[in-house]
Amino acid sequence: MGRRRTGAGTPATVMLDRAGVDYEVRRYEHDPAADSYGLEAAAALGVEPARVFKTLLVEADGALAVGIVPVDTLLDLKAVAAALGAKKAVMAQPADAERVTGYVVGGISPVGQRRRLPTVLDASALDHPTILVSGGRRGLDLELAPQDLLAVVAGSTAQVARRA
Repeated sequence: MGRRRTGAGTPATVMLDRAGVDYEVRRYEHDPAADSYGLEAAAALGVEPARVFKTLLVEADGALAVGIVPVDTLLDLKAVAAALGAKKAVMAQPADAERVTGYVVGGISPVGQRRRLPTVLDASALDHPTILVSGGRRGLDLELAPQDLLAVVAGSTAQVARRA
């Protein structure tokens, strides 16, 4: 990619800038009536849904963690629990996700969260030179290399996505 665009002014872009990560800010007009934030982003940006990833918070054995999967898939709770070394995982309550990350649902970025949480990125991300994740608010995505995302969030990869 070889370019960095600043000025989005979110904790995610600040963290990427500080880490020296190359990324591109991708903006679109968010429709509050959209059924799926992620599919809306893919369509608005003209990117295949397999390259646009959503950030989901889970509670695994009582501790919060992050699962990142393509927007056209679901998070496999058994697989993410196994990847985290937990017995069980359930989706976190939206209010807990917002409080812990500092972002609003539909704009939760895996980068720049208030507290660093264990993070698992679906292994399919490695099939693409770049992926898109939320930049910290609705209508703002960041395009970056999956390896850079993993490095900045100290994450791991595993098959954690499943088709509906």
